[in-house]
Amino acid sequence: MTRSDLLALTPDTLSSLANRGLVKRAEKDVTAGSGPVVTTGDDGTVRGVFPDGTETALPPGRGLDTADCTCAAAGVCRHRIALVLAYQRGAPDEERSEGEPLVVWSPGEFDDDALTAALGRTALTAAHRTRARGYTARVHRPTAEDPAPRVELPTCTVRFPVPRELGYALTDAAAALRGEVVTLAVWAFRTADAEQATDVSVGGRTADSGAVDGRTVSGRTTLTAAAGEALRAAVTLADELLVDGVQQAGPVFTGSLRRAGRALAATSQHWPAGAVADLRAQLDAYTARATRYSPERLALLLAELHARHRAAGHDPVGVLGTAEAPETPLRRVRLVALGCRIGGTARDRTAHTYFAHADAGLALVLRKRWDLTEDQSPTGHDLSARRLLGSPLHALATANVVSEHTTRAADRTVTLARGRIAATSITPVGSAWTELPESLLLRDTAAHLRAAAERPPRLIRPRVEADAVRVVMVDAVEEIGYDPAAQRLEAVLRDPAGNGVHLHAEYNPLCPGGLDALAAALADDGIRAVSGTLGRDRGRTVLDPLAVLTAGGVTVPDLAPGAGGTTLRTAVHRTADPIITALETGLTALADTAHQGLRHVTATTRTALAAGAGHLHRTGLHTAARHLDDLVRILHDQGAPAAAPHWVTAQIHLSTSLDLHQEEG
Repeated sequence: MTRSDLLALTPDTLSSLANRGLVKRAEKDVTAGSGPVVTTGDDGTVRGVFPDGTETALPPGRGLDTADCTCAAAGVCRHRIALVLAYQRGAPDEERSEGEPLVVWSPGEFDDDALTAALGRTALTAAHRTRARGYTARVHRPTAEDPAPRVELPTCTVRFPVPRELGYALTDAAAALRGEVVTLAVWAFRTADAEQATDVSVGGRTADSGAVDGRTVSGRTTLTAAAGEALRAAVTLADELLVDGVQQAGPVFTGSLRRAGRALAATSQHWPAGAVADLRAQLDAYTARATRYSPERLALLLAELHARHRAAGHDPVGVLGTAEAPETPLRRVRLVALGCRIGGTARDRTAHTYFAHADAGLALVLRKRWDLTEDQSPTGHDLSARRLLGSPLHALATANVVSEHTTRAADRTVTLARGRIAATSITPVGSAWTELPESLLLRDTAAHLRAAAERPPRLIRPRVEADAVRVVMVDAVEEIGYDPAAQRLEAVLRDPAGNGVHLHAEYNPLCPGGLDALAAALADDGIRAVSGTLGRDRGRTVLDPLAVLTAGGVTVPDLAPGAGGTTLRTAVHRTADPIITALETGLTALADTAHQGLRHVTATTRTALAAGAGHLHRTGLHTAARHLDDLVRILHDQGAPAAAPHWVTAQIHLSTSLDLHQEEG
């Protein structure tokens, strides 16, 4: 390790390498004069001798975990931390301040020999197995606000806080997986640098020529025979449902879907497996006459399976889901709660609690479901007192949580082991929101959304929970109003960069006091930030809120008390967008068609399809209109099975057009 490497180790980095308590003890020892006498050898080795005779050495090119110390502690000890702190305090001022404020470098600079030397051959062997299957990653290059490059892997994150030094790479994965995931992160940077990209697919099976689901490709990643068969089976079931309709889908069909989902998961096709699971949930909801059933949602899921099948030959790793392990155990992590969303039906309640994982620079979600008896109908406020992992839900949703027994799934859901969180591990959020990294804490929402615009279409994006959850700093709240027709609270926020952010919060009957609590928090003069799902709608920045941070603390609307009796000022009516209206009209007709089944489409729905095509023509969306016209014609002339692919093409085209128009305006 070089002297500049030692100076680059911040207290936060040291805490990540060891733990915060060890760093505090080392700081106390050094401040009290119990630190080491520091010397530097000709070869660059920094040595320290402590008052009790313990000797510690930090040789160049080695991390703290492999440094030399005569104490009996295993791994990183307080002596190694104290030696770093003592060296930093004794360094001349000009040495501590020398160098560029930002070192622009890439972990992709490390070759495999360097990886083997630093991480071991066993780690590379394990990483090679993962690369052979293929994996996706998102790289973040150094910036002035966040100078440490990092990589988001499917189930963990890797950071490189010390420039050009592998020994100090940090990850939230368990210690046994560190070498493998650091190697995967380096390879991801290599690919990203070569492609000048941010989101990349690395590795996977390749062949000079081969077939992907009946199509010939050259030099591309291909599916195994089992994976291709599993995907075709799922798409065949989707077609069967589309042709026959929801009313014809009985227990036998639901069982077939369950088996198809298992086959997809067994062949590591996690994203279509998730779509099949959601499709089965829609059928269950329809059977139970539950409000969560939606023909529009059903239609999107059918289109998603086909879209992923069609795009599989282009990028199976990104489109079908990584072959990485579905879950990865994490080392000791600190999570910052961002609020909670309550949902459910007459039979159950669900709570999705969102967390910021600051070290990884992303958001995670913890799911909880409660079954209800016939006489139970709890509100969000009632649920707030229920204990989850040893603490009331309202405390967990507004807390800093430290856990040493955490598992993160590829879709960014997180599992915390029951009974493993001590009471002292849950503390109020305080100012933790304002200390989050720039990837989570936004001061310029427009810049963030411009960078996010490079993502693929929604139907083939990775199925990642909480991908759009962020904390937005608020400089001002300019409007607050209620739209009674949409049952929605609307507000206009202003971020520090001056961008307008349109807050939309729909009324949730399970949380009757939610909109009142939200309106009060937004009107608070001490408002500082709002967490929620950030996106674009009709060219505007839109935030669906989870919680609000004011000078008085965090308000979680879904857990708030009250019956919703407060009178709210009416929001300003906004003119409808003719393009969105035309596309939504066509999509509604397509959703009704899928719900009824192509064999059983009513005359009314056929008329709606034709009318939707006419509406699209008049709006100037001629390609979308032609897709609907083709569907109506083929359905009439050739019947339901022949019309199925035309329905799929129309649904994909219209839904993607709507997404793009809403995002770009």
